[in-house]
Amino acid sequence: MGLPKSVIIYEVGPREGFQIEDGPISTSDKVNLINGLTETGLTSIEVTSFVSPKWVPQMADAEEVLSQIKRKEGVSYRTVYLNIKGLHRAYQNNVTLDGVLMLTASNTFSKRNTNKDIKETLSTIPSWIQAYKEYKIPVEQIAVMAAFGCNFEGDIEQQKILDILRQTIQMAEENGETIQKFKLADTMGWANPQQIKNMIYTIRNEWPQIKILLHLHDTRGLGMANAYAAMEEGVNEFETALGGLGGCPFAAVKGAAGNIATEDFVFMCMELGIGTGINLDLLIENVSAAEMIVGHSLPGHLLRGGLLRR
Repeated sequence: MGLPKSVIIYEVGPREGFQIEDGPISTSDKVNLINGLTETGLTSIEVTSFVSPKWVPQMADAEEVLSQIKRKEGVSYRTVYLNIKGLHRAYQNNVTLDGVLMLTASNTFSKRNTNKDIKETLSTIPSWIQAYKEYKIPVEQIAVMAAFGCNFEGDIEQQKILDILRQTIQMAEENGETIQKFKLADTMGWANPQQIKNMIYTIRNEWPQIKILLHLHDTRGLGMANAYAAMEEGVNEFETALGGLGGCPFAAVKGAAGNIATEDFVFMCMELGIGTGINLDLLIENVSAAEMIVGHSLPGHLLRGGLLRR
């Protein structure tokens, strides 16, 4: 299809990045970073998650963060909620709510992450749809984690992803909802560029009307190559994290690189003539601030490599 003219970037660093850090991160540091990111041209920032502080202690201050950030018109502030209780909390805190049905392609990882296997998760879909209806949130997205492979179960067969999508779409349609987007997450960094292309081709062959959003990790160094491969197929929506922050605390890859770095991805797009709407200099300043907050260097390249000053 060729490269897109522009891309939509969903920044997830303040949520996915901070959740995996060992040391305490103050609420004020989180708020200051989010406020800084708000000024970079980003239009979507995932700021926290409504999960149990017992399992993800870094997210224990979710309400405090949301009450203190300076919101800017045109910027969506998003959160993650893995159960309906979390959705209720999110609704009470004035965030952009997406009607997303979240599943995992690996039984083992699903149990570690949500304490439910795939079959159990599928059985909760009608309850999720009803909860969204109560808040008048259209159910438009299906998200599949570990869509390309799993550290516990190995390669994930493409057919398994298709079966999950088909079952979930059927339940959505039976409840009067129309799915408009698939989010595919390479949660543990198993994908390669050809696999990305094959998945996109297969999905579009069955659902040509449904958009694809990719959440890519750079665990084994292929994150940016995978993003480029997806853009070659016309995909123009990506979740990224400043500095390459991130990773899942239940993925058994402690110490590995996290999400593809927002600044590196923006730089690649800029070099390719693909619009992002993001001020890269301001973004890099925020990467530096993020390193100060977490107290260690981050895997993104641009902070130290610098821009090309032609």
